[in-house]
Parts: sequence; C-alpha cells; structure tokens
Amino acid sequence: MATLLTLKRRIKTTRNVSKTTKAMQMISASKLKKAQTSAESSKPYVEKLANISKSITQKIEADEKSEYMKTPNVNYKLIIVISPDKGLCGGLVTNLARELIHYNSKDKLYFITIGKKAENIVSKLDKDIIASFPFGTSLPEFDIVYPISKIVDEYFINKKVSEVLILSTKFSSVFAQYPNISSLLPVKLDESKLSDKITLFEPNVKELLPDLLQHYLEMVIYQSLLESYASEQAARMIAMKNATDNANDMIAELNLEYNKSRQEKITNELLDISGGGLT
Repeated sequence: MATLLTLKRRIKTTRNVSKTTKAMQMISASKLKKAQTSAESSKPYVEKLANISKSITQKIEADEKSEYMKTPNVNYKLIIVISPDKGLCGGLVTNLARELIHYNSKDKLYFITIGKKAENIVSKLDKDIIASFPFGTSLPEFDIVYPISKIVDEYFINKKVSEVLILSTKFSSVFAQYPNISSLLPVKLDESKLSDKITLFEPNVKELLPDLLQHYLEMVIYQSLLESYASEQAARMIAMKNATDNANDMIAELNLEYNKSRQEKITNELLDISGGGLT
C-alpha cells in the first residue's frame, strides 16, 4: 500500500510541475511574438543608422573627429553585459557566462550589468561593477537607455576607458540564439565598405555628426536589449516545452508502474482469498 501511495504522490507532483511549465511556456509564447516583431522591425533602422554614421565619418578631417571616434590611450575597458532577471531559459545564461569567461583582455575591465543574472555572473568573477540595472519582465522601454548611455559618455569621453563593448544574446530565430560580444565605441570605419559616392548632408557634417553618433550609440544599446528580450522568451518557451514533455513522459511511466503495482496487489489478494477457501 505504501508503494501505491508513494506513486500516487509522485504522479500528482509531476502533474503539478507539468501544469506550471505549460503555463510558463504559454506566457513566453504570448510575449515572444511582440518581442520578435520589435527586434526585427528596428534592426534595419539600426543598420542604416550605422551605415550613415560611418559614411559621414569618412568626410571628417582628423582634427575634427568626434570624441566617439577617438581611442583614449588607457588600459581600461568597459563592458555592458545584458541578461535576463530570471532563469529557466535553457542554456542562455550559461552561454553568456561562458562567453564572458573566455573573453581575454590584458586591460582592466569595468562592467555595467543589465539583468540580475548578469550581475550575479560578474560578481562571482570578482569584477568591478560601476552600475547595475534590472532588465524587467516586459518589453524594454527606450527610457532605460538614457542612464546607460550617460555612464558610457562619462567613462569614454572623459578618457577613463579605451573601448566600450556589449555582451548580449543575439536573436537569430526562435530556435537559435547565441551570445555575442561586439565593440560599441570607438566608432570605426569598415574600410571594405567605403563608398566613393558623393553625398550631401544638411546641416553640414561637422554639426550633424555629434548628435547622430549619440543617437547611434543609444539605438545600438536599445537593439541589444530588444534582441536579448526576444532571445529570453524564445529560450524559455523551448525550455518549458521540453520540461512539459519530459513531465508528461514521466507521468505516463509512473501511471504504468502504478497500474502494474495495483494489478499485482489485486492478484495477490485474489490468490490469498482462493487459498483461504481451499483450506
């Protein structure tokens, strides 16, 4: 009897787990569509903005370069690490941690963390965190970018760091997300894509460039936030679907074991009754 009771409790517990993971799967699925649309719709704008910014920098003389284009001669770097606030999203957080651990730099590193998981990772590595922000559980608002870009300006323009990098999860598809570390500042030209076309700008390039590069900086950070959020929802949806399927498989196995044990118990009781009748 104890075995049957134990099996019934395990079945009930596993069923409850299955309901929870199924609910989390459905929540992530409902958030994913909006997140995917936001990330994919803003990506062409950010790419075009980057092309325009780099196109304008071709027309700037060396002594007229924006502060965003100069590389300070210091042995410090600033890394912005973006992660979810919560787990249960497969290997997403683990992959981010692995990418950070494998990043080799001879320079001293400062960190801005966005998301509790990023803060935990950097804290365990005993690195210097100059600012930490929550990521949230809803689609990121653009307002979160302003305090981050302000800190980036303070450290880069004041020549406290020589480079600013972003470590985040790039959204490729619902089934593919990968960690990526990329350079944000200084803005560098891609020599292979330089164009000989003559382009006129109004107002003049010197006046336009500072505000344009500031907007470029903000949009790249925001795009990274959107892709990280979409990646989180996709990874959690897949992880919870797998957990639900595993729980359902376990329930089927436990039910089979329960039925076998119950049938064995009934058979033994029938044999005892039959044996008692013969005596």
